[in-house]
Amino acid sequence: MSRVFRRTGRIAAIALVALFIGLLAYGLTTTSTDSSIDQRLRKDRAAPAPRFSLEVLERGALPQPLARRLSPALSDGRLGLGELHGSPFVLNIWASWCSPCREEAPRLQRGWERQGPRGVAFVGLDMQDIRSDARDFLREFHLTYPTIRDPGKDVARRYGATGIPETYFVSARGEVVGHVIGVVSNAQLAAGVAAAETGRPAGARRGGARRTTR
Repeated sequence: MSRVFRRTGRIAAIALVALFIGLLAYGLTTTSTDSSIDQRLRKDRAAPAPRFSLEVLERGALPQPLARRLSPALSDGRLGLGELHGSPFVLNIWASWCSPCREEAPRLQRGWERQGPRGVAFVGLDMQDIRSDARDFLREFHLTYPTIRDPGKDVARRYGATGIPETYFVSARGEVVGHVIGVVSNAQLAAGVAAAETGRPAGARRGGARRTTR
């Protein structure tokens, strides 16, 4: 009988170890940041933009011709990657608690005012934030491009963001052609927009200051 108990105990211990390893592996695969976009950009290759569908925090003010294309997409309170297909766009990941984000906000707004009428969409992705704080930030800096909200950081992880702000440039075909890690400069913003318009990869670049995500 004792031999049976010992054997049963060993089997149970092995099962617990296997379960622990399985849970650990699952946790690593589901919470780790995907670096495949930057890996492709370093080889001057575009990368398929990870899909998302997120709550619209603010619709913004869309100039023509973007209003015709995006207003219907924004009207249901959610915006997805597929709805942006056909328009090159800039995806800026930020949060109201991110001090470097304050530095680049006016720069992004100026870029939007120049590029929006030319058909280049700007989309702010507010993450790990409180709605009211995020809306206060948008009002303080008079940001008029559409903003979507991710309560966590799932989308940021899929894009490979390890901090904020980070900015991705996506072509009309839905491919990431550029990435700036940290505060984006005027020159980097212009180069990224040009890459999004032409579909030619501009690589991954280090920008200014940034904060790690929570």
